[in-house]
Amino acid sequence: MRHVLLSAAAAATLATGAFAQEITLGRFFGACEDAGTDTATSVGEACIIQSIINAADAELDGISINTLPTDWGNYYDQVKAAYAGGTPPDVHVMHRHRVPEFAGLGAIAEISADLAAAGIDPADWSPAALDAVSFKGGIYGVPMDFHANLWHVNMDIMAEAGLVQDGKPVLPSSPEELLAHAKMVKEATGKDYLSADFAQFPLGVRMVLALLWQQNANIFDDDGTATINTDAARNAVKAVTQLFDAGYANPQLNYADSQQAFLNGETAILVNGTWVVDFYDAEAAKAETGLNSYYVADFPTLFATGATWADSHMWAVPSSLKSDPEKYMAALKVLAFINDHNIDWARTGHMSVRKSVVDSDAYKGLPHRAEYTGTAAIAKDTPPSERYGAIQDVLNRELQAIWLTGKPVEDALADAEIEVQDLLDR
Repeated sequence: MRHVLLSAAAAATLATGAFAQEITLGRFFGACEDAGTDTATSVGEACIIQSIINAADAELDGISINTLPTDWGNYYDQVKAAYAGGTPPDVHVMHRHRVPEFAGLGAIAEISADLAAAGIDPADWSPAALDAVSFKGGIYGVPMDFHANLWHVNMDIMAEAGLVQDGKPVLPSSPEELLAHAKMVKEATGKDYLSADFAQFPLGVRMVLALLWQQNANIFDDDGTATINTDAARNAVKAVTQLFDAGYANPQLNYADSQQAFLNGETAILVNGTWVVDFYDAEAAKAETGLNSYYVADFPTLFATGATWADSHMWAVPSSLKSDPEKYMAALKVLAFINDHNIDWARTGHMSVRKSVVDSDAYKGLPHRAEYTGTAAIAKDTPPSERYGAIQDVLNRELQAIWLTGKPVEDALADAEIEVQDLLDR
């Protein structure tokens, strides 16, 4: 899909009689038609990223950027189809967990030797950020953030239930306390204690994984052995399903419905990511929103060790682009522009990957940032795997079968372990 109107950069190059390098850019994050080029005032993931892209299109000499937004749910299917058809985007966003798959197939370019020429200094990336874009000794992208699951808190509901102390929410420190707090909220307010997308995207999977990691366990080990049908997994699942069984959480809510329940003031806690912090903060400021007093908390530790699901967004270019050196360097300049605007992207609520940004007063002064400073230290994920996406799909299907159809936990975990082992063995 191509824009009918010329971009500012394209118009400028035509006016001078030169042709701009057109860079196609694939992304998710949602649509924002009126983002403009002001990277400092846009709100929400979709508009913030599009404002950065629009600014790059306007400011980078000789480069025209054609954005190809796609839906988050089928983004990777579309990108893979584009690669298979020989027409991948010149620049596209992806997650850290997809690096083994794309780099392992040789689809995305190793760019370490060209970063300096593009104006990108990897020494300014945190060690974890560098690790996120690395594969077998090479660098395969430019990191953009760390993102993780948080607990978004309605402080008015928590206060009514007696779960606020010294201006902070009182969060559970065990599965038993989780259930007790949920009971307090329901009895005091009649509202649900916790909401999340348990019926659509794998937010429920990420919550269960966090509770599994908190027991120092995982769904498979570094040697590729699936370890899902375990006591640790049963403990993690039970911590969640006890809320459903008692009527303190609704497993049938999808992403949009769970978010709306929180914004309507119908639930005390929403489990969602860093990507919505600035959006919820803006919504809480509106008189018509049911959420009035908003707080962001690290995912609480219910077992032995702190842990929450986390990932990283990054930008990559196809390896085939290296056959066109001018276009390849134009694509890297787009990546450099996005890297230069890391503080603007961090306004979403995501954690910055650049040491210079993290150390800045501007970053430290972002709304709610001080409330979840502990998240970086408890960020976890599964071992790297080229089958990450398929494994996540299996877990999502089997866990939803537990809380949506009543499938016995033992059967669901056993079936998941068999399927995941089959994926790991391929």
